[in-house]
Amino acid sequence: MDLHGSVLRQLKSRREGFSLAQPFYIDPDYFKLDMEMIWYRDWLFIGHDCEVPRAGNYFTAQIGDYPVVVVRGKDGAIRAFHNTCRHRGHRVCTSDRGASAKLVCPYHQWTYDLDGSLVFARQMGETFDKSEFGLKSVHCESVGGYIFVCLADDAPDFAPVRATIEPYLKPHRLWEAKVAHRSTIIEKGNWKLVWENNRECYHCAGNHPELCRTYPEAPTATGVQGAKDDPFITAHWARCEGAGLPSEFRMDPTGQFRVARMPLIQEAESYTLSGKPAVRRPLSADVPISHVGTMLLFHYPTTWNHILGDHAISFRVLPLSAEETAVTTTWLVNKDAVEGVDYDLDELTHVWTMTNDQDRAIVEENAFGIRSPAYEPGPYSLEHEGGVMQFVEWYSNFMVNRLQGDKARLSAVA
Repeated sequence: MDLHGSVLRQLKSRREGFSLAQPFYIDPDYFKLDMEMIWYRDWLFIGHDCEVPRAGNYFTAQIGDYPVVVVRGKDGAIRAFHNTCRHRGHRVCTSDRGASAKLVCPYHQWTYDLDGSLVFARQMGETFDKSEFGLKSVHCESVGGYIFVCLADDAPDFAPVRATIEPYLKPHRLWEAKVAHRSTIIEKGNWKLVWENNRECYHCAGNHPELCRTYPEAPTATGVQGAKDDPFITAHWARCEGAGLPSEFRMDPTGQFRVARMPLIQEAESYTLSGKPAVRRPLSADVPISHVGTMLLFHYPTTWNHILGDHAISFRVLPLSAEETAVTTTWLVNKDAVEGVDYDLDELTHVWTMTNDQDRAIVEENAFGIRSPAYEPGPYSLEHEGGVMQFVEWYSNFMVNRLQGDKARLSAVA
């Protein structure tokens, strides 16, 4: 079967405003194609600068078939490498995170400097040239405290991402924040279902009682659906921009990434049951006003984010299989904030811990129903699901573009 041709035909003939055909959510071959066309070729959010604050700090991640390690060098630079020893392929760093003066493979103790160069390989003979066997580099960029990697030999230009998101991130100084908590859940559903669920609040009232105490259910909150015509939102943008905080909705022409600063409900300042700040110490002194709402950052296919006045929350999506997705949530606070003094960890994490678990259940039930032979694509709500339609439009056009050899023009639903 010509898989590429079949997928291309299905995407080109898909019914606009409807969900995707069943194989896109459950078929292992379609999943493999997603990995090859998107995940192995584009920029992916992998973590935060503050997770590697000092030389020798590292963390690891698995992106499909590729183990990757991100490490802070002696020169302060953050680099990424394929976490595969150049001797016989054993993983060099086997822990989720750690600190080491050098990276030592536990199999035969081949030893790499923090810049990836091989510095020691025991008893390999006089003709062995260490300079030929350093760790293989992975493209790595840091912007506003966010680390992105790209597995492709030739990475797409990162400049448009940096130009769009850096001004919005900069006032929050996330590169010098600290991790207050981190959790990873496995959702038994395709990565696209995880994103589709995230891109609308049509389901919020019936499923997220904690989140709905502070986050607006209005479809304008997604940014892609009438935000510029909402006087409450435009007044919020004007107030924040007057304080030096970039706020207006901006989306890249491809539809892949966007930013906006959105107000919370009424007087709410943070994602807590009371709406009051969860952290007494503000996240950054460069944010001069209160009630700044949430700075939303989305970058397909790996991350959505909420950055508030008192803390920030990042979400990282990594597919495990056609029907399993890992979602890692990280709560960031001021580097000087002290747990038990400046914040209570349960209060800080409660709303999104509950919301994540509720979303996990939704995605898994969604996936369960899609497996039925009776499933067929259904219509999205024009009133509430503009964000979902935009995501599916991005995915479809992005895949068509790649499958046709990067000749098709990408478009986005605005």
